[in-house]
Amino acid sequence: MSKGIYARLRFSSLRLRLVVVFALVALTAAVAASGIAYWLNREAVLTRTQDGALGDFRQEMQNRTATLPLRPTQDDLRRTAEQMASGSAANYQVLLLGERDAGKPIVGASDPDDFTLADVPRSLREAVDTKRPVTDANPYPYHLFWQRTERNGTPYLVGGTRIDGGGPSGYMFKSLAAEKADLNSLAWSLGIATALAVAGSVLLAQVAATTVLRPVHRLGEAARQLGEGKLDTRLRVSGADELADLSRTFNSAAESLQKKVADMSAREESSRRFVADMSHELRTPLTALTAVTEVLEDEQDSLDPMIAPAVALVVSETRRLNDLVENLMEVTRFDAGTARLVLDDVDIADQITACIDARAWLDAVELDAERGIVAPLDPRRLDVILANLIGNALKHGGSPVRVSVRTEEDELVIAVRDHGPGIPEEVLPHVFDRFYKASASRPRSDGSGLGLSIAMENALIHGGSITASNSVGEDGKADGAVFVLRLPLDASGITREVQTLSSQGEVEEA
Repeated sequence: MSKGIYARLRFSSLRLRLVVVFALVALTAAVAASGIAYWLNREAVLTRTQDGALGDFRQEMQNRTATLPLRPTQDDLRRTAEQMASGSAANYQVLLLGERDAGKPIVGASDPDDFTLADVPRSLREAVDTKRPVTDANPYPYHLFWQRTERNGTPYLVGGTRIDGGGPSGYMFKSLAAEKADLNSLAWSLGIATALAVAGSVLLAQVAATTVLRPVHRLGEAARQLGEGKLDTRLRVSGADELADLSRTFNSAAESLQKKVADMSAREESSRRFVADMSHELRTPLTALTAVTEVLEDEQDSLDPMIAPAVALVVSETRRLNDLVENLMEVTRFDAGTARLVLDDVDIADQITACIDARAWLDAVELDAERGIVAPLDPRRLDVILANLIGNALKHGGSPVRVSVRTEEDELVIAVRDHGPGIPEEVLPHVFDRFYKASASRPRSDGSGLGLSIAMENALIHGGSITASNSVGEDGKADGAVFVLRLPLDASGITREVQTLSSQGEVEEA
């Protein structure tokens, strides 16, 4: 069977189950009805044939054997048997059993080649010869008995009785081949009727399945569209059955979901706009504050020793506030989907060295990177990622921080490892969450809580990722945290819109 057929069976499994159930129900009902009809007709046919033949045989026994002498000869019995067989409309053979002398039986058969005493079952002979006491309930000592037998595959009816007062015993032998043929024809007819009933039920099941499954299919398609974000999807409602109620429920749920999503989108957009506007509004006074703090920092050595700590605190917090505003503006770009890449072929070793040197981390960072590893990346965003990962390692883990670079298949892998206490297991799932600080387990951080989140966003916009874990020492305990940055070496894997750096190095700002 081809894959297409298997797919259709899987696709219409409910349809297949409905057809199978309909077919089984129809088959069961048809077989039961046919079986009952066959059994009733069989009994009727056999009973009618049996009663007719036995009644005729009883009458012939009463009429013919009355003319026999008390001690009939074999010829007398044969002639009488022939007369009984030929005079009967029931078409049976006759065998008469008498006695010439005591203990000397004689047999007369209408057709010795077709019916002999050996064809009479012993149990039937014993029943016929048994004399029963005459009572009010049993006025006759002898009765007519019958039995169905089979010879060479052909069914026969064997009956026998005995004349009261010392007359001969008589047996009849009738073929039931004609009745068997009639019953076989009836069985074939009932079988064909059963097959037609099953075929009809399958067609009805197809129609019923189509009627039932078409609304279900529409509901499934609508649910799929709703899951794809088409919140205006609605079902056409017709009728007043359960499927119509289901369609109304779906439409109500879709409408409620659309309203809630619209409200959430509006609130999110309002929040994003608020953060962006706030960040832009803060930049002007921050610029002035930064200029003032730079002047105060230059004059810090000449200030009153009582004022100098306050000035240092103002300078530090102003810079921290400035970093927070810049990070918030960067986050709003990611949320708004306006962040863009400016790709260039970057030598990874040179880029990491420049990042470390610009922040005076050369003495605190060990670099393990071969020159010549080049990848299409955005240098500014790669610098942001490296600065956040290395700065986070220095701040929470302490030096020396080891940065190693390698390639795996079509990926660039940069690992940043510190030798601090590591990251608690309950904190690991949240290290890239915004504004998340594990202050209970690490030293107090003066960061914004956005650094690692921004690093992750910059990795994702490249088509890469960042993972965090702990390095385990020989004693089985955590031996520092490890952040692994993975970036594609092929720019075709980047799905976001990019701006390519021209050969002259000019950049169009997003």
